[in-house]
Formats: sequence, C-alpha cells, structure tokens
Amino acid sequence: MAKPLKCDVCSQPATVHLTQIINNQIHKIDLCENCAEQKGITDPSGYSLADLLVKPESESAPEVAALSCPECGCTQREFKKTGRLGCAKCYEVFSSVVSPALLNMHRGDSHRGKVPQRALERRTFIDRLGTLESGLQDAISSERYEDAARMRDEIIELKKAMEAAAAEA
Repeated sequence: MAKPLKCDVCSQPATVHLTQIINNQIHKIDLCENCAEQKGITDPSGYSLADLLVKPESESAPEVAALSCPECGCTQREFKKTGRLGCAKCYEVFSSVVSPALLNMHRGDSHRGKVPQRALERRTFIDRLGTLESGLQDAISSERYEDAARMRDEIIELKKAMEAAAAEA
C-alpha cells in the first residue's frame, strides 16, 4: 500500500494536491487542509504558486514594504502575488525571496542555460576555425608564409577534431 503524501509545509497528511505546468516544467505542491486554507487555495483569486514554493522559514520573515526594483519598479508584493519578476535586476533585488524558492524547486539557484554541451563545443570549434581562416588570409596577403603554413596545419587538425566529435555524437 502506498504511503500517504505529507504536506510540503507542515508534514501533516496532505489532502490538497496542486500541479502546475509552466514552460513544460511540472511543479507539484501537496498541502494539508489547514495549510491550503492559510495559503488561500480555497479562494482561487488569492492563489499564488510563488507563495507556496517559498520555504516556510522565509515566509515568516517580515516583508519589507519599501523593497522594489530600481530598474523596473517591481515590488516584492507583486512578485509574491504573480510569481513573476519585472527584469533581470529583480533577481538581485529580491534574491532573499527568489533564492529559497528556486532551491525548493530545482537543484540550484542559478540558470545554466538550455544549450547542450556538444553545441557549445561545436560553437567553440567554429569560432576558432573562423579566426584561423581569416588569420590565414592575412598571413598570405602580407607574405608571412611560415605563419600561413602553421595556420593551415592547425585548420586541418581542427577540422579532423570536428569530424571526430561529430562521429561520436
């Protein structure tokens, strides 16, 4: 028999289960009836997933009413209500609120991007190849044939390495 789920806030048996999909990411929250009522889940207009994702310790901290982003004017209250920040500067301004929420949802609190490592490596190969090819043309134009030969050899090796990396993938 499956173990009953515990409330994410107080560890009592959970009876309210929320699932929200944002940008193809599933976020699940399990709450007991008391915590659901305290969070305003019974009143859909007061519901904010951002409030639920923030750990209880940070919720007990008093909200600073004057805290707002100097770039866009977004306030802490607006962030907690909508779960959205106004600009990149907001991440620094509201780090005391955002960091615990991100740590609760993800493995870390920094975004590493969605580009696969192979694509980054290929981009590095392509950038280096472009630099070498333009350097080769400059060396030939200015009759620096030894430099041109060295760059030509490096271009050949780089292309071989690119082909080998492509074959592995």
